[in-house]
Amino acid sequence: MTTRRPTPSRRSLLRAMAALPASALVLGEMPGLLGTALAAAPPSGSATRYTIVPFLDSNDGTVNVYQSDDATDFRLAKSAAYTPPANRIRDASVIKHTNGYYYLTYTTHTWQDPSTTIGFARSTDRLTWSFLYDYTVPIANLSRAWAPEFFVDSDGSVNVIVSCSTTDDEWIFTPYLLRATNSGLTAWSSPVALSGIGKNHIDTFVVKLGSTYHAFTKNETTKYIEYATATSLAGPYTISRTGDWAGWGSYREGPALVQLDNGGWRIFFDGYGDGTYYYSDSYDTFTTWGAPKGLPAVSGTARHFTVVKETVTGGVSLPRNVTRSFRSVNYTTRHWQTQSSLLNLPVVTASSTAAEKQASTFTVVAGLADANGYSFRDASGNYLRHYSYRARFDPNDGTSTFAKDATFIARTGTTSGSARFESYNYPGYYLRHYNYQLRVEQCDGTELFRTDSSFLPVTAWA
Repeated sequence: MTTRRPTPSRRSLLRAMAALPASALVLGEMPGLLGTALAAAPPSGSATRYTIVPFLDSNDGTVNVYQSDDATDFRLAKSAAYTPPANRIRDASVIKHTNGYYYLTYTTHTWQDPSTTIGFARSTDRLTWSFLYDYTVPIANLSRAWAPEFFVDSDGSVNVIVSCSTTDDEWIFTPYLLRATNSGLTAWSSPVALSGIGKNHIDTFVVKLGSTYHAFTKNETTKYIEYATATSLAGPYTISRTGDWAGWGSYREGPALVQLDNGGWRIFFDGYGDGTYYYSDSYDTFTTWGAPKGLPAVSGTARHFTVVKETVTGGVSLPRNVTRSFRSVNYTTRHWQTQSSLLNLPVVTASSTAAEKQASTFTVVAGLADANGYSFRDASGNYLRHYSYRARFDPNDGTSTFAKDATFIARTGTTSGSARFESYNYPGYYLRHYNYQLRVEQCDGTELFRTDSSFLPVTAWA
């Protein structure tokens, strides 16, 4: 994470001007359009893939593509992946459509310039993009059209929410809804203003659960992200949480949500005042949230992104109901071993005692909390779980907490055939060796951490 103050976003540059009201930033949950990922660990041989396409803190003329298998450790997939033929690209929103293409929509100009168009591009692989067209938003006396965001509703309709201002007050924005009228996303309905969020809000991001639309929106006066609900995408919305209700602090913008493999929801937002991109998780339908944490690797680089989640082929394939031993990738003579109920990483060789070999042999079973995940039993029938972040073996007490503590999601490791085991109930925390002890620790986005948390399943010692 950089300590350099980032280049100001367009919002912070306007702080001394009139307060900026609502922009719309919206995501749908239609699986056919956003991918086939569900709220469960990926099946054996498959992997979860999260993709973001942010513009850069240092350059709003291009976007990078990053991907992650856990929504925490984003790695660069392609730099300068798309540069429009003219103008700029900011606030890029991405979806995968039913025709197999990925689509971007984006702001086409810098904050200083009038901007009556929004841009569109598409890709077959998320990495190589082709310009489609710039669309002139048909609003009388339009001055600026900012932050266009795709929203795929539960009826399958593809929408764009765009924040627009008019020439009589160029800094007062209103969110408008556009609906695609053809499958190629080249024709759009007349703009309809959303209601209820109101002026002086920006970056409104909506998730639909059941029949309710949940909106997260930045109050441009207080700089807090607020929360609202509605029964219609067009509103009216009722704002029910204001101020620092979630504990995220102020001077936050660009909220975007995605559902994690364990069913929780993760919000990402830009702490533009301190140069950190944050995330926070909720497990009670957005009522309470975990303390915000800095997103490794991309903080200080990425700006204003949304997330596409998919289930793809090529993940870890680890048989269940078999015995295996687990060898460290970077300490190749060291293996998992139970020692006084704790999981450590001693040297194990052919000359080790029978008891040492038995203590280094584990039965791989379906995850106690998610059958697509994994749990591990030692020879005495106790399960590997984390407790105060330490990896240890205990009897299954039948509680939901134990089941979650003892379930791990397999992610691809750093060498062929290896795996990383992510805590089911602490997303972004992995089994990792340190001083030859196994703990669950938060990923810091470094290659050393990835290697320390990679283990190769090998033939059982006993």
